[in-house]
Amino acid sequence: MLQDSYGRRFYYLRLSVTDICNFRCNYCLPDGIGCGRSLEGENPLTVAEVDTVIRAFASLGTEKVRLTGGEPSLRRDLDSLIAAVNDCDGIRRVAITTNGYRLPSQIDGWHAAGLDQLNVSVDSLDPAQFRRITGHDRLDRALAGIDRALELGIQTKVNAVLLRQHNLAGFEQFLDWVRQTPVTLRFIELMRTGDNREFFASNHVSGTDIESRLVKDGWQQVVRARDAGPAREYFHPDYAGRVGLITPYSSDFCASCNRLRMSAQGKLHLCLFADAGFDLRREIAAGDAEALAQHIRELIGGKNAGHELQRGLTGATRNLAMLGG
Repeated sequence: MLQDSYGRRFYYLRLSVTDICNFRCNYCLPDGIGCGRSLEGENPLTVAEVDTVIRAFASLGTEKVRLTGGEPSLRRDLDSLIAAVNDCDGIRRVAITTNGYRLPSQIDGWHAAGLDQLNVSVDSLDPAQFRRITGHDRLDRALAGIDRALELGIQTKVNAVLLRQHNLAGFEQFLDWVRQTPVTLRFIELMRTGDNREFFASNHVSGTDIESRLVKDGWQQVVRARDAGPAREYFHPDYAGRVGLITPYSSDFCASCNRLRMSAQGKLHLCLFADAGFDLRREIAAGDAEALAQHIRELIGGKNAGHELQRGLTGATRNLAMLGG
């Protein structure tokens, strides 16, 4: 089992398959991806390389893999990537985080390839506000894709970044939706990155304030699975769905860390806000999963106790599209 010097065990890998995103979210990439870049990013890991990565992590006890971006659906071979992860012995759960742009036309193929869990970013249920946040008038397509995922029996979660000036007023609309819709809606605190300092200052909302309100209204916390992400989830008997809170600025956020990240170019990041990643591309390309696993085991000893977001230090993370958050 992969374990760091603080006794934390790592069951969960977040693997970016592209650093490109086709949305222009105001809290992440308001100016888009820039001109002249490939829609699959710069030399991303191939299906064969992803297979090597997954075999290495599975041998170290990883049980859950989430494919992230940027926007993973921009990869033309995404079905093959899902299948490669699903086919690896030891991996119990295959997940994707997507902006939902192409979801209705692609979710059936992802399901057939072995997808177990879907996370869709929906930062507002108001079409006009959704367009202002993301730069795209695609809310109806994202919601249609979510409906289809539920029909297929895929465990579905919806991510909404809390933004004081843009979607906080829609909190009740979100709760009304969850009353009838069997998804887990996770409210995520806006995180400061290298590119969003002014935006963060005017839009950050403490997730603990939302959490206090939920508890007061009768929501009860769900026991966290060992391969779960960082959200604290709550249920209510009157609601079909659940609500989760991801609060990276809380004092104990990093104590239960169980996840590592790898960039689309094969760099291992021990933390989303680390100063740099460790370039493992040469070992990955060689196809030796055993040697790769040994190197990962050596590197994990350097993982810090926690991030330094409270001090305004964001490491090498310019925007969340770089590693999928």
